[in-house]
Amino acid sequence: MAEHVFHDQLSLEEQTEKLGKQALSLGLIPSFVVHYFPDTWVFYIPNESQSEPLTPEEAYFRLKQLVEQKIS
Repeated sequence: MAEHVFHDQLSLEEQTEKLGKQALSLGLIPSFVVHYFPDTWVFYIPNESQSEPLTPEEAYFRLKQLVEQKIS
């Protein structure tokens, strides 16, 4: 995952969604929610007590870190 596989807002959002699904399948997060709006997607990665909305960038880097730690 050394290379970025996104080139614009939509491809960033799509890659973030893929990372979320991968993190779910690896059991790294309990759930993953995406709210689709016309201008941007909002991501939620809940923990046991709360869930705050994340921008695509915040969610991408948080999920990327989780997945890379598991794979390493």
